[in-house]
Amino acid sequence: MKEVRTRFAPSPTGFMHVGNLRTGLYAYLFARKHGGTFILRIEDTDQGRYVEGATDAIYRTLEAAGISYDEGPGKEKEGVIYVQSQRKALYMQYALELIAKGGAYYCFCDKRNVTDGGVGKYDKHCANLSQEEIQANLAAGKPFVIRMRVPETDGVSEYDDLVYGHIAVAYKDMDDMILIKSDGMPTYNFANVIDDHSMGITHILRGNEYLSSTPQYNMLYDAFGWERPCYLHLAPIMRDHEHKLSKRYGDANFEDFVAKGFLPHAIVNYIALLGWSPKGNQEILSMAELEEQFDISGLSQSPSIFDGAKMRWLNAEYIRSMPFEEFATVARPFLAKSKVADLFDNELLLRLAQPRVETLGDIPELLDFLAEYEDYDLQLFNHAKNKTDLAVAARLLPLAIEALKGCEWTNDAILACLSEVALAEGVKKGAMLWCVRIAVTGRAVTPGGASEMALLLGREECLRRLAYSLERL
Repeated sequence: MKEVRTRFAPSPTGFMHVGNLRTGLYAYLFARKHGGTFILRIEDTDQGRYVEGATDAIYRTLEAAGISYDEGPGKEKEGVIYVQSQRKALYMQYALELIAKGGAYYCFCDKRNVTDGGVGKYDKHCANLSQEEIQANLAAGKPFVIRMRVPETDGVSEYDDLVYGHIAVAYKDMDDMILIKSDGMPTYNFANVIDDHSMGITHILRGNEYLSSTPQYNMLYDAFGWERPCYLHLAPIMRDHEHKLSKRYGDANFEDFVAKGFLPHAIVNYIALLGWSPKGNQEILSMAELEEQFDISGLSQSPSIFDGAKMRWLNAEYIRSMPFEEFATVARPFLAKSKVADLFDNELLLRLAQPRVETLGDIPELLDFLAEYEDYDLQLFNHAKNKTDLAVAARLLPLAIEALKGCEWTNDAILACLSEVALAEGVKKGAMLWCVRIAVTGRAVTPGGASEMALLLGREECLRRLAYSLERL
């Protein structure tokens, strides 16, 4: 195989949708797997849909996702421009060359006057204008587009896709698509082919919505006498069994997921598995492992369903495997949004949170109750397994208060202290710990046990809450 050159060519029309990012990821992994070159190209010819700041979002997303490009904006190869709107003159040059080769023609039809040559097709009204008619129209300054010339025969254009196999489309089912618009800008279809050829792209990875239009792109390659690239079309990511994930409806924005507390590589890991299966059963894969294991034999022809719960699970696995200091660095901005960050030891809060949250965004919800201590339902003291009720709690809490007044304030010491009192009183350790935890938190479910909650609250606040609960009992 000659040097592999792949590209990612997003349009700056909004945020980075995870389906689009997956395409870029697969193109990147394919290039890395084969020791090739990965190129970033910004396809901004559709100025009507351009969104301010979207180009910067592309750069931010790729950097956060760990997808580094070898050529592209900021990494230019001499003489190559990687932003389509800056290549306008090049497209017209190629379009005129294609007219000279007989593969394209000027079309002067006002679109309001174009008759339908068959479902959505142009009727080729200008396909056979004489040279004199063409020159007269140009001299008169009449607006025009440049169209591709599809043969008027019964032939087919065909190719072999590396995922979907043999694809063929009859000429009669193709339209003489516009290559250059009336404003002189190229259409996506034309610019895409010119850019891929001029940048030496050998393998094109894109969504399977282009399966049926690729034969027309190949006709352009053939008309110019260029070598065709190889194609890998990718099955879509679905929101459910009927609906695709859609940028238009705000589905699955990479930066939104990061803002909600998903780790960038956990997102990348998850979307890598949406449409591709590694040969083993391993689901948690570093970028280096993805680069090593990615193989097109694992690409599926079937759509994948985006499972938010599965991504949360995967994200939780990443969080729990992180060294604490690394976790603390990414978690502190989320803790700062909570009600408890200014009240308690932040390191203790984060150590409690790390094994218990699925996303960083879960941190405030997990911990905020600690700042909202108020009257709670005393029936929480009733617990069949621990054999506790209100009377047991009223008997144990004074003992806990006295013991904790002089106890060393570490988790192990608090736990040992309460356990010793329970043993001396002839009750289960679980009974004492349950009563203390209910008394200091007012919750049946907490992010830690009685000793951890006491440690976090500090001696003074812990004793205050115990006394308040005892008074209520």
